[in-house]
Amino acid sequence: MTPQEFPQLITAALAVLDYGQAPETLYDPLRYIMGLGGKRIRPQLTLFGAYLFTDDLGPAVKPALATEVFHNFTLLHDDLMDQAPLRRGQPTVHEKWNPNTAILSGDVMLVRAYELFLDLKPELLPAILRRFSQTAAEVCEGQQWDMNFETETTVSIAQYLDMIRLKTAVLLGFALELGARIAGAPEADAEHLRQFGTAIGVAFQLRDDLLDVYGDAATFGKRVGGDILSDKKTFLLLTAQAQASFTQQEILRQHIGQPVPDAEAKIAAVRAVYDELRIRAQTETLIETYFQAALQHLDRVAAPEARKAPLRHLTLQLMERES
Repeated sequence: MTPQEFPQLITAALAVLDYGQAPETLYDPLRYIMGLGGKRIRPQLTLFGAYLFTDDLGPAVKPALATEVFHNFTLLHDDLMDQAPLRRGQPTVHEKWNPNTAILSGDVMLVRAYELFLDLKPELLPAILRRFSQTAAEVCEGQQWDMNFETETTVSIAQYLDMIRLKTAVLLGFALELGARIAGAPEADAEHLRQFGTAIGVAFQLRDDLLDVYGDAATFGKRVGGDILSDKKTFLLLTAQAQASFTQQEILRQHIGQPVPDAEAKIAAVRAVYDELRIRAQTETLIETYFQAALQHLDRVAAPEARKAPLRHLTLQLMERES
């Protein structure tokens, strides 16, 4: 099987996954959110992690699906916590059903994710489950920090970067490490892949932050400037607050954390401060720093370059995306 076939394999395997049948009010929301699509990056990374070391990808398929089920579990609960009305252009589970159903359906998704690891070789299962549990807890820690930051007046750039590492990046690192361990990769290679995925994950989130302010509204998929309107503490805002002159600080104070009589005026005013401070260029530099650090880890993985090339290509595609 070639990496070009990974998306079709994952889609087909998810389509026949049996989450449960009754009561329908518990399982229909689960099938609904899993059917909303998405890039399926995490299960693809699991297959890539295995593909670097073996042609036998069969044992990695169910664990790969576990990463996607777990990811969607976090989205379901995040949507509820954020009171988000839409997910991928469709009503969120708590809107289509109700909050209690969203909680329970999310809970059973986590259970099903664990079940998808159970066919692993007995000698692999304990270590992989421990790593998965650690990763799952870290994702929850990242989400809690993100919520804490909403009400904290002072958040450092280092705190923000650690939050996105936990909330977003560690699962990408786990997915790659998972595939490598299933394929019997040496410890050092599995660790380099985990570090590669984690660094790429931070770069991806910084890219999202950048696109939210400077993306093309026609391709971004959501309102450009949404983070500014919601006063979200991103790398861009925190860097601007740290570097702003007195006058720029006053402009930021007039708009951040204040009622929004004119949304477009707020976006324009904050973006103007970013432009004056060259925040876009600073963000792009940091993204490139994480990207190059990630590639150094991939370079050190003892796998044929021909097998690493498709993973490099996928990573470049994701880094260059506009949505």
